[in-house]
Amino acid sequence: RFYEKVQALHQDPEASVDNPLLAFSLIKRLHSDWPNVVYSDEATENTQVFHAGFKEVEQELPGAEDLDGAARALMRLQDVYALSVKGMANGIFQRAGTSCPPLYSPGRRVSLSADDCFHVGKVAYDTGDYYHSIAWLEEAVSLFRLSYGSWNPEDRSSLEDALDHLAFSYFMAGNTSHALSLSEELLHYDPSNRRVTRNVAKYKKLLETGTVASAVPLQRPNSTHLQSRDAYEELCQRPGDQHLPNLSCSYETNGSPYLLLQPAKKEMVWIQPYVALYHDFISDAEAETIKELAGPWLQRSVVASGEKQQKAEYRISKSAWLKDTADPVVQALEQRIAAVTGLDLRPPYAEYLQVVNYGLGGHYEPHFDHATSRKSPLYRMKSGNRIATVMIYLSAVEAGGSTAFIYANISVPVVKNAALFWWNLRRNGNGDGDTLHAGCPVLAGDKWVANKWIHEYGQEFRRPCSADPQD
Repeated sequence: RFYEKVQALHQDPEASVDNPLLAFSLIKRLHSDWPNVVYSDEATENTQVFHAGFKEVEQELPGAEDLDGAARALMRLQDVYALSVKGMANGIFQRAGTSCPPLYSPGRRVSLSADDCFHVGKVAYDTGDYYHSIAWLEEAVSLFRLSYGSWNPEDRSSLEDALDHLAFSYFMAGNTSHALSLSEELLHYDPSNRRVTRNVAKYKKLLETGTVASAVPLQRPNSTHLQSRDAYEELCQRPGDQHLPNLSCSYETNGSPYLLLQPAKKEMVWIQPYVALYHDFISDAEAETIKELAGPWLQRSVVASGEKQQKAEYRISKSAWLKDTADPVVQALEQRIAAVTGLDLRPPYAEYLQVVNYGLGGHYEPHFDHATSRKSPLYRMKSGNRIATVMIYLSAVEAGGSTAFIYANISVPVVKNAALFWWNLRRNGNGDGDTLHAGCPVLAGDKWVANKWIHEYGQEFRRPCSADPQD
């Protein structure tokens, strides 16, 4: 009620505090009215209502898994885009150790608190990842030191917590002398901490007896799924306005009456592997309809693992599947894909339209769309391997999110409403190893794509074998 009263007084844009009556009422409200509301008996009763209201919405709020996932996303962005942790904490997205312009400059800069940095470091610490925990906990310690003595009710950690975790991280990383100095600093703030006192004695003994190995530079945890990490990250870091050589653009009808009046705007991106980008493939209204249809059905994306499908850290996104009967827009899109590619999309020759949403740090590390093993779940469909991929960008992103083709050494930025097309199989039916590709992490924005995977059966006369068995 108090808020509504205040809001009503300030709804008129002409109402300026130059008016002495408004100035007086503002001062009075801030000096006496507001404290009266805060300390009234009614407010005490309302704390119970507030708790009850929170319980009602608690199930819809982000959980611990969401928060830890967001922390891992920040570390992923730090790694893939080589960002400075100190810069990120200050709201600046700049490569570490360079004077290059930031990869992304938000309109309003938001910095992280000491408690925020501690939480990111703790997520890494809990998995034994001291490479990341040290960088983030260092930032937490320096920020906590600046504000030491002032208490923030929102914080769940403190300088003592940050020093404790950072000291152990350094010890595990082999830097015992620094672990000792941090532990001694912690005892200065918390002299009765017996565990840390024992650690200090232990570190001193190790240093005195010379039984500690010399500290080695920390290595980033190596992903078992990523054999070509450096190439992948270099491609992701490329600016989105790069110009690819030997491009050609054309209006294409592909012999289809469907495209006679409105030819497809085709941009050749690469020859081997064959990659083409079709501009203005979908309208804004169609893209919004597809996102709305998929929204209620979005689930964490899975990957093929042997004969099963499971969640994996190397693919972070949510996805849903839409049948062509879901809406006339989906049906029209299927017709358009068939016209542009010249392929047969009738069941079972193609999969349903997969709509994918990549949020904070969403990515898909280098992978093939086609099956590389006969045990793959793809072969259960009885329609052969995935011969081609059509990926439609349903949204723009502010930074990141490119599609990187690792061996071709090309990076295709997100172009809203465009469709990216490539062949996954060679004409002889073998998988094309050059199509290894990745979805770079989204640095800023919300990336939506729609994938259409077309299978080899049914395409025998639409994309026949060549006379050369090696082709």
